[in-house]
Amino acid sequence: QEQLVESRGGLVQTGGSLILSCAGSGSISSINAMGWYRQAPGKQRELVAVITSGGIPNYADSVKGRFTISRDNAKLTVYLQMNSLRPEDTAVYYCYAAIKGILGTRTIWGQGTQVTVSS
Repeated sequence: QEQLVESRGGLVQTGGSLILSCAGSGSISSINAMGWYRQAPGKQRELVAVITSGGIPNYADSVKGRFTISRDNAKLTVYLQMNSLRPEDTAVYYCYAAIKGILGTRTIWGQGTQVTVSS
């Protein structure tokens, strides 16, 4: 079965950097868009960044200029480089991918990883 596995997040200080990765596995024949959402305690899940199969990124205004999304299609992996981190970036980060697999076209999600930014 197709799945996404995220790297471990972590605890960083304000102004620090962290990179997340999310790798697909299983019977994935192709991936369209990939991206990252996050959910802070007591808040709704919000889109952080998305990247098309052709490598065109789009970002939430809150992370523009600080976060960079990229992907390696051969490895079925999406990355999120996070720089100049702020306490308000603290959240559980979830990757997703719009895939084509044995069950057809659907969206799959990673397990979520905690990112905590200390002030």
